Amino acid sequence: MGLRLPARTSSALRAGVPETAGKEEIPFKPARVVMQDFTGVPAVVDLAVMRDAVADLGGDPEKVNPLIPVDLVIDHSVQVDYYGIREALAMNAAREFERNRERYEFLRWGQESFDNFRVVPPATGIVHQVNLEYLAQVVQEQDGAFYPDSLVGTDSHTTMINGLGVLGWGVGGIEAEAVMLGQPIYMLLPQVVGVKLTGELPTGTTATDLVLTVVQMLRAHGVVGKFVEFYGPGLSELSLADRATLANMAPEYGATMGIFPVDEETLAYLALTGRKKAVVERVRAYMEAQGMFYHAEDRVALKDMPTAFAASLVDRFEVEDSGKKVAVELGEQGAVELNHGAVLIAAITSCTNTSNPSAMVGAGLLARNAAERGLAVPAYVKTSLAPGSRVVSRYLDAAGLTESLEALGFHTVGYGCTTCIGNSVPLPEEIAAAVADNDLVVCSVLSGNRNFEGRVHAVTKANFLASPPLVVAYALAGRATIDFEREPLGQDQEGREVFLRDIWPSQDQIRDAVARSLTPKMFEEEYGNAFSQNETWNAIPVPKGTRYAWAEESTRSSQSKAQRVLAKLGDSVTTDHISPAGAIAVGSPGGEYLTDRGVERKDWNSYGSRRGNHEVMMRGTFANIRIRNELVPGVEGGLTRHLPSGEQTTMYEAAMRYIEEGVPSIVIAGKEYGVGFEPRLGSQRSLSARRQGRNRRELRAHPPLEPDWDGHSAAAISPAKIATRWG
Repeated sequence: MGLRLPARTSSALRAGVPETAGKEEIPFKPARVVMQDFTGVPAVVDLAVMRDAVADLGGDPEKVNPLIPVDLVIDHSVQVDYYGIREALAMNAAREFERNRERYEFLRWGQESFDNFRVVPPATGIVHQVNLEYLAQVVQEQDGAFYPDSLVGTDSHTTMINGLGVLGWGVGGIEAEAVMLGQPIYMLLPQVVGVKLTGELPTGTTATDLVLTVVQMLRAHGVVGKFVEFYGPGLSELSLADRATLANMAPEYGATMGIFPVDEETLAYLALTGRKKAVVERVRAYMEAQGMFYHAEDRVALKDMPTAFAASLVDRFEVEDSGKKVAVELGEQGAVELNHGAVLIAAITSCTNTSNPSAMVGAGLLARNAAERGLAVPAYVKTSLAPGSRVVSRYLDAAGLTESLEALGFHTVGYGCTTCIGNSVPLPEEIAAAVADNDLVVCSVLSGNRNFEGRVHAVTKANFLASPPLVVAYALAGRATIDFEREPLGQDQEGREVFLRDIWPSQDQIRDAVARSLTPKMFEEEYGNAFSQNETWNAIPVPKGTRYAWAEESTRSSQSKAQRVLAKLGDSVTTDHISPAGAIAVGSPGGEYLTDRGVERKDWNSYGSRRGNHEVMMRGTFANIRIRNELVPGVEGGLTRHLPSGEQTTMYEAAMRYIEEGVPSIVIAGKEYGVGFEPRLGSQRSLSARRQGRNRRELRAHPPLEPDWDGHSAAAISPAKIATRWG
């Protein structure tokens, strides 16, 4: 996978000369590509379209194949329709295949038709956890030559693999496709920021607490576009799973990646997860021979990690009457009371934390202790457990903790991203109506990696990230405003107050439970037939032919076309604002499109699941329910003002009018435009932003616009000025 570099560049790399960082451009050819189904389907669509183009030009379409290994893991499509019952897993899986059958037929065709392309079926796990536990080799071998494993992925949290010492990060779809076809990624030699870890985590804290502290610190330091390297004596106190949690969150602190060294803990993890002995020995031998085996300055003392959160309800949402209570009747479950800060969703989900046995076992032990004391979760809290791989269920079963979690309503609902990607599906109508009618600020608490506005659920304005044990704790409390140090979770069977400290498991208890329940055999059995273990997937008929037979009436897969929109946005516009992956709103252009084609509301699914169809995605661009366009002040949602008529309309409808009128359109944005992922669906003829997130950089201005900011931020430019200067 090597490339010939100029002598000065290779010398600078070997010497580690800092002066070249950020200045010298280098080509990077990763060893492989990983994708999830939301962002992977468009890439496969493009490969299929390339075959059509080659055939139309008289060439051989069978020659169009990825030139390096590509793995697509289907993990983003399962939704939490059913929860709180043991049958939830099977029922949600059946609903997933019903909703996505056309997409899955297309991917089955791709799996059979393309070389170097594998698909990990649904209900196997989350892409980054599957990559960590199974796909990654740390050291690759090809034709008798050994070289470090490396990759790019079509998901920003690809960086999770950095915890294993593997170079990798998320890229845009166009970049990933170029890599698949054998092209390098050109990048500036990155600057490296070292984070020295010292000490050990105190009792009552988890790797999640460390992560959130590091995120805050590195955001303040400024590491956008840089490599972060963790090192120091504190490494010995972090398990591989803890390291993976820190690496997973690199996009949240702005870095390209957060890399850990390969050491004894790395080798132990490879052995634990069922990698063959020869693989483990190869990693040790190669890394030692290359001087890369660990025997990289901000300092973080692990003992200083925080253990609670709550004040942001007041600080951000200006909630004044925290004692306001609203009675809601929930049928057989009886009446409940809601107020500001009520936790409506408590989800143990996401590869960030479900890949960590200590965190998951800790949640199970906390649930066991709570159930033994007679504590219960309020009826209005929607609880769910979505493990990142089937191995998690295996060791929770072995530890006897599955029943404890189920006793509190944390039944397994699927093996995928679920709530983390916005697949929580609607809350009970009575709950949603009470929240809307009384303007309540209600919450979700999830063990995920992102809490962007409108991402988790449309009803929950406040969304908090927490470790799996804390998700259980907040579910028991039923509110995010609790002070765990001073307020009890409830009362036990004898009327005694029960505080969180009374039921929180010790580190020794967690370590003992993990040691007793987790074995290499579990990984070997679950991943031994990873590509064929799902019988429902295997039963899907595979379309025949080298070229894909496109269906004109399809709302899932079609040949992509360009799109243009107009918006004046502020700072920190995330990719969830640009291209939401969540639910399709009633009354939106996307919803109207599906309705016009006979798709019932219950089958709309999400924008992410329909990324293979450009018609839906054009209508979904900038359709986030919380996006704020300064052309329509005081209004949230995907609306804009058509110029010069001044008519308020949807961004999609305005874009179509501009195309019909032959008027190019532009997006104006402030700092950190495009922080996050899903870059390819927000492309414009022209884009003006003071700083774009890394995953937006593939969108080049054609031609580039050079506005005069007059030394001011984007927010200083009013809609009137936009109309005058570029309208």
